[in-house]
Amino acid sequence: QVQLVESGGGLVQAGGSLRLSCAASGSTFSSYVMGWFRQAPGKEREFVAGIRWNVGSTYYADSVRGRFTISRDYAKKTFYLQMNSLKPEDTAVYYCAADRAGFSIATMSPDYWGQGTQVTVSL
Repeated sequence: QVQLVESGGGLVQAGGSLRLSCAASGSTFSSYVMGWFRQAPGKEREFVAGIRWNVGSTYYADSVRGRFTISRDYAKKTFYLQMNSLKPEDTAVYYCAADRAGFSIATMSPDYWGQGTQVTVSL
């Protein structure tokens, strides 16, 4: 059974940085797309960034491109979201996710979710 366990998150001032981690288990993930989503209060969950597990290709939402970087450690089965130049509008609960079929990074459709971690960016 696939499990995703997140770590990281917290409170940071605007302009600061945070790194989220997601440890995956239960599969080889060779065909998977892994990604990060976020949900702010009163808003729908939205895609942030994704990575194709076997080759490392990536895709980002326009709102974070150039500030956030998704990466993975193939051997550790862990992927990351490095968030730089954080803005108050980045405040949300962040979820890591896994799409088993992996047809598209940009429109990934997760089958599995992490538990979520709060990221709060203050002025």
